[in-house]
Amino acid sequence: MCVSFYIDTAEMSGLISKARKMQLARDMAVALGKSLIMDGDLYPAHIAAVIAPNSSGKMSVFPMLWGFTDKAVPKPLVNCRIETAGQKPLWRESWYKRRCAVPVSWYYEWGCPESGNGSRSKKVRYAVQPEGVSTAFIAGLYRFEEHRGMKIPVFSVLTREAAGTVKDLHDRMPVILDMSCLCEWIRPDSAPDRIAAKALTDMVIEEAVEHHRSATDFISI
Repeated sequence: MCVSFYIDTAEMSGLISKARKMQLARDMAVALGKSLIMDGDLYPAHIAAVIAPNSSGKMSVFPMLWGFTDKAVPKPLVNCRIETAGQKPLWRESWYKRRCAVPVSWYYEWGCPESGNGSRSKKVRYAVQPEGVSTAFIAGLYRFEEHRGMKIPVFSVLTREAAGTVKDLHDRMPVILDMSCLCEWIRPDSAPDRIAAKALTDMVIEEAVEHHRSATDFISI
């Protein structure tokens, strides 16, 4: 699965503004030497506006760094297979207690379209989003890690087997939730398997107009 998203400035200005104004965001930017732009193309190791429960358990927005770290691997782990999220030690506690959602306009995926003679042409970058909506809520997990002397919230996105037309591009896709599922998804006492089973699978796929790549290193699993 291609691990990059696009965040439309106009559609998500409210969420982005709230996340940027938090003291936590400013402290993270200083400690990590990261930008707080949070819109446009989003890549691993960027800071994003993420939906998670606040101290009262209500849905709120927070700045989070994209990618779990683990001493066994040299690069950030930016996605997690939903089939094993409740089993593997790295993800298990977050799966049951700390779930989040990343609001994006679409995600990017690479594919090789067929040419006129039935052969495959070179890879093309596509923009993929749920049919009938302008914002995709990517299900994720989060936790807190120590980075440069500061406790930093970090997140990773959940992936599932590809469905529908996405299967023509890749065998995996993000777990994308309907907005009506968000409050229940982030509650620690809810059943994540049951909510994830309602994930959206009808996608609109278009060739991406712009192409910006990052030199950031990450691990996709």
